[in-house]
Amino acid sequence: MTGISVPAGEAVHATAIVVGQTGLLFLGPSGSGKSTTAFACLCEAQALGWNAALIADDRTLLTVQAGRCIASCPDSIRGLLELRGTGVVTARHIDRAVLHAAVLLTEPSAGTRVPEKNETFSCGGASIPLMRLWHDGAALPLARLRTRRPSLFFEPAWYPQGNLPVF
Repeated sequence: MTGISVPAGEAVHATAIVVGQTGLLFLGPSGSGKSTTAFACLCEAQALGWNAALIADDRTLLTVQAGRCIASCPDSIRGLLELRGTGVVTARHIDRAVLHAAVLLTEPSAGTRVPEKNETFSCGGASIPLMRLWHDGAALPLARLRTRRPSLFFEPAWYPQGNLPVF
């Protein structure tokens, strides 16, 4: 099993959102598309009628409480999201949330075509699944993440037997 580990109690260069009841942390180098992908996921969730909100963009504070990784935002950037080519915009936001998965944005290549299974992101000893996602401009990043790990995402009760539609 491979993954990424960071100490708790410090800010990481990442974007965090909550979709339904699932906290997601987007990781990658500057310019890799963290904010854009998170924004697309927020829009996609809202189109599905799901609750969705920004936790933090660019700098995400990570702490551990009761063995769970918690994301929050520095006061100076709370509710702000930078979309390259558009500028800094305000977004619906919440102060903090439990993280359930990390998403590492990667460049498309033969080496990243089939991601490794069972990778983890660890913050101060609290581990969550790590999923890799190509930042290739493809539409519906949330659908791609839901397909990879459907058990992580809230399933609305108004779908028969809790089944989500197939895209």
